[in-house]
Amino acid sequence: MWENVSAQLFPSLCVPMRFSQWKPGAGGLTEEEEEEQRAALAAPQPPQEEPRADLYPVDILEDDPEGHREAALAYYASLRAGVRPSAEVFSLPTGEQVKLDASSVCFCTVHCDEPQQKILVLVNPQDTKTVVAVYIKESWWTTEDVLRTSDPAREGLMKVQSFGERIVLFILNVVIFGRLERNLDDDAMFFLPHSVKEQAKILWRDGAAVGFYTTKMKGSLCGSGTGACYLLPVFDTVFVRRRCRRQGLGMAMLRDFCEAFRDEEALGLSCPVSPAMYQVCRKFLLARPEERGRLWEVEPPGAWGQRGNIWLKVQLQRSSLPDSHPGNSKEDVSGHRRTSQDNGSRQSTMVKAARTGSAEKN
Repeated sequence: MWENVSAQLFPSLCVPMRFSQWKPGAGGLTEEEEEEQRAALAAPQPPQEEPRADLYPVDILEDDPEGHREAALAYYASLRAGVRPSAEVFSLPTGEQVKLDASSVCFCTVHCDEPQQKILVLVNPQDTKTVVAVYIKESWWTTEDVLRTSDPAREGLMKVQSFGERIVLFILNVVIFGRLERNLDDDAMFFLPHSVKEQAKILWRDGAAVGFYTTKMKGSLCGSGTGACYLLPVFDTVFVRRRCRRQGLGMAMLRDFCEAFRDEEALGLSCPVSPAMYQVCRKFLLARPEERGRLWEVEPPGAWGQRGNIWLKVQLQRSSLPDSHPGNSKEDVSGHRRTSQDNGSRQSTMVKAARTGSAEKN
């Protein structure tokens, strides 16, 4: 995930989860989980049920994270003990077959604040940083199938509520954005699993999850180790899959956020805002001029000294730096938080300029 805003102010609270930390075969288990694994192996195993062909994990997974974890531990224990069929393989959409053994699977933490909630994933043997399948309901599912649904009611932006939807959010955020659809040469981009209580909406389109955005609610804590709370609702992270970009979906999510908080005088976007997200904001504010006074780039908790008006920054940058203005970016929205070594000084200068312009205008 893009580096959490709280990590910029309270770096000790957030530790980025990188794919290089995933070690197939090691499993990512604690000593307590190793003991549970041995107990699970000793217990009789229920017969596996074949999932219906017309259903996907988000349609059938119960809201039972602990039960899911225990089933995954039992399966992993059987792999490590070598009691499963030696010829067991998983076929990728490319036709390649991956042998299912302990060396090709590992556990991933779904939520940054609940390390015990994990899912078992299968990695590509040629690239062990890339997840190709997830173990759910006694079956392996490709990452693309995890993002699908057979429920026609899942269409448009829908609030994340169930455990299955939390897994979809994780796959979009950490696997699809984190590994497959971002510039892997960009070391300034960080990502973390979301909180278990993260306010999020998934964008469903034609039977598949193609994007999401998350919100920091007014009054919610800026971090687990601080008493500071957000002073306004904040549009925190946003992602749209590559194949669905340049279709107005980023604007649709920003509009949905604004409409969800009609009674708020000010709304925030997590600082720093990326060039791609500035492009979305510019188009949105051109179409919705009534929102120009409400949208602010903010640092937590969002006090007035930590805000810069988005529309003023767009206008100032267009007049002073037309060639480098973020609104001229050719890319489409894939997340608006980025970091770099000199971001702090540059960001402070831009915010100060925006506030000065606001004062003169008012």
